[in-house]
Amino acid sequence: MKNISALILAAGKSTRMGQQKMLMPWGDTTVLGKVIHTLQDAGMEDIVLVTNSDISPSVSHLPIRMMLNDDGDMLSSMKVGLRTQKPSAQAALVCLGDQPQIEEGSVRSVCEAFVKSKSNLVVPSYQMRRGHPWLVARPLWEEILSLEAASLRDFLNVHTNEIEYINVETPSILQDLDTPEDYLKYKPSL
Repeated sequence: MKNISALILAAGKSTRMGQQKMLMPWGDTTVLGKVIHTLQDAGMEDIVLVTNSDISPSVSHLPIRMMLNDDGDMLSSMKVGLRTQKPSAQAALVCLGDQPQIEEGSVRSVCEAFVKSKSNLVVPSYQMRRGHPWLVARPLWEEILSLEAASLRDFLNVHTNEIEYINVETPSILQDLDTPEDYLKYKPSL
């Protein structure tokens, strides 16, 4: 997808999981590896991974741009990712590194909606619930970069009337891996 950069937020410490969840096995790859492969399969040409120094050595061989953020906070990771965008990027697709269930079709639907409408915010929705990956266009990046105490959820809530929702038929946009129970529930069987 030209002029759209995928921004993977993967700098968390995985405290609830009890181990680094991004590197846990997922099929024939890892949790984070699956997210990256799905984005590549969906046609994303520019992928920026914001991660921490615990994870970076394990993914340094992948064909992506990598930025470090040992703070681990989602908003600070988003800011790191936005500051490193190429001048040609018109929008950033915000992805979670612990969401290996995301589907290629969901990624394509969000990006295609932006290409058609040029909406500043495009968010997938499953049964009236917002999920990931969501897209934010360049005109709103400065506002995110200036956020101090707010969360990305607060940012979306402020702009709720501007969001173009894309209805998807899969709950995978809502499912991330926070606990060992989540991992066991969602991981693919061999």
